[in-house]
Amino acid sequence: MATATRGTGPHARQRLVTAGAPLERARLALVIIHGRGGAPEDMVGLAHHLALPDVAVLAPQAAEQSWWPDSFLAPLEANEPEFGSGLSIISFLLDDLSDQGFDPARVALIGFSQGACLALEAAARLARPFRAVAALSGGLVGTGEAGGAPRADLYDRTGKTFDYAGRLTDVPVLIGCHERDPHIPLARVRESANVLRDMGAEVETLILPNTGHGIVAEEANWLRKQLNTEC
Repeated sequence: MATATRGTGPHARQRLVTAGAPLERARLALVIIHGRGGAPEDMVGLAHHLALPDVAVLAPQAAEQSWWPDSFLAPLEANEPEFGSGLSIISFLLDDLSDQGFDPARVALIGFSQGACLALEAAARLARPFRAVAALSGGLVGTGEAGGAPRADLYDRTGKTFDYAGRLTDVPVLIGCHERDPHIPLARVRESANVLRDMGAEVETLILPNTGHGIVAEEANWLRKQLNTEC
């Protein structure tokens, strides 16, 4: 694998950090995506915490440590070209893994916060039979603007449309969120879960009490369970 990201736009030719088992000996590959202001090493630390020595880890770096400038709830055009660039990075990375013999059933997409939104959106748009998809504090970005008035349950943002052509039949998906997350409204978590279920995914939502925005033990346990079973 290369040491820099492929794709289009500002996130191309950024760092691609690899860790864990070498690809030629790995049982699975994890594509793990950091949040706003983060770095690949943050997510590599999560992978190490999972304690899966036979798993390869690939963690791309966003330009200027952010996958897009505004909230994921903002109109799509407010986050271009960065948003489209981030999607292209994941698509190219999955193609590179395919060239290395990793079909989608041997690949998991995992993201935190802004990276969780990117991972979930990439999974919906690419619609491949992934091993697992985990959005640790995130929700779908959407494919268009639903219009209408700003909604209180979307933190005074307007709604989105979610028009995806493919299927995610039987793909395990986790969407985690605190009940009063300052960045991720529960309304978007629930919308995302319903959309992905309609696409055939096996969706579990983990709603944590109180206010917070971080990765918790329950999310790590879900990942460990999904990734520990035999292919």
